[in-house]
Amino acid sequence: MSKIILSLSAFLLAANAHAAPQPELQSKAPPAESSVPIAEIQRYAQVFQAVRNSYVDQLTDQQIMNAALRGLLADIDPHSSYLSANQAQQFEDLSDGGYAGIGIESDERDPTRIRVVSPFDDTPAQRAGLRAGDFITAINGVPVNNDDDSASPNHLRGKVGTKVVLTVERVGEKAPFDLTIIREIIALQSVKARWLEPGYAYFRISAFQGDTGLEFRKQWKKLQDAAPAVKATGVVLDLRSNPGGLISAAVDIADEFLADQLIVRVKGRDALSNASYFGKAGQQFTGVPVLVLVDAGSASASEILAGALQDHKRATVMGSRSFGKGSVQNVIYLDNGDAFKLTTARYYTPNDRSIQAQGIVPEVLLEGNAKALYTEKDLPKHIKAGATANINAEEGIVLMGDTYIDKALAYLKQQNSKQ
Repeated sequence: MSKIILSLSAFLLAANAHAAPQPELQSKAPPAESSVPIAEIQRYAQVFQAVRNSYVDQLTDQQIMNAALRGLLADIDPHSSYLSANQAQQFEDLSDGGYAGIGIESDERDPTRIRVVSPFDDTPAQRAGLRAGDFITAINGVPVNNDDDSASPNHLRGKVGTKVVLTVERVGEKAPFDLTIIREIIALQSVKARWLEPGYAYFRISAFQGDTGLEFRKQWKKLQDAAPAVKATGVVLDLRSNPGGLISAAVDIADEFLADQLIVRVKGRDALSNASYFGKAGQQFTGVPVLVLVDAGSASASEILAGALQDHKRATVMGSRSFGKGSVQNVIYLDNGDAFKLTTARYYTPNDRSIQAQGIVPEVLLEGNAKALYTEKDLPKHIKAGATANINAEEGIVLMGDTYIDKALAYLKQQNSKQ
């Protein structure tokens, strides 16, 4: 089945999203329109033949076609891209959260380097000091070649306990430097929780995976079991630097705080891309004040959750303006095992706000302690916003460290003292 993805490099849509009924999306590329642009196809064929006959080095037909397909998708927006069969399998592994590697979400659109979208929490990459925005230019001394499909499955992955040396370029550093990382099984725990104080629960959501909703409920039960006499009087949801993930996971978490209310609406040109996602009746935290922490690294599914709680006035959003990725990618699998990601829609908050290239603006703005290199609107050829909003909040502010958790707790306690 075709899969909808929302993260910066994109994850997959799980089948259990609470969506309004819609036609099933097909696993194969849709048929072309009846009006075929013959003149344009002939122009392409002329270029193809010239490359095949005259390029300085001999290329196979497959190499030429793959280059054409990659170029087509890379030229239309920052999130559409072509995936070889190997890359498609890695994509599946990442959404499942289980593989042997270093633990990053990456963008491999550039043929000569890998952009680090985000290192995942408590992974070898994060512990080694790899940062969002870094560029990996060589692996074990071999320059990165993202066009070499045969190398792509193993370039960062390998046997548990083996060493990989990454050559890294970082803004602010005068020269590239090496990082040595030991591979581990990356079984991501997307939710961690603890009591900040009696009654004040803290949930760190680092990504939105297929089991995030289930893991959230497990973590909440552990807190309750550890302190059965404690009644929840406040909840902090920490979505800082969460790059996104499954739309169904964002809906599942929102459903813990909302009744049978609209959570997000997806709108595209194709009727198959349109859907409205609602919560189910009943919620875990009725009447409990909620605070959501976001920053410039909070994207996609994070923005869906923050926007839904904000629009329904169910939570106070605190932090800095979010990344602004409000576009939806459909993953379409081809007969040969390859796949491609195609931007097919924008998503809208319950109040019909498009977050694309604008982001979520918190009610309570905080000063940051780091700066992101870019947000969605800085990406070349980014999809334009669904509607123009007058947003004055500064972009690219990152909030690192536990100080901001303390600020969130202090705000919740202050709000409770006023009741």
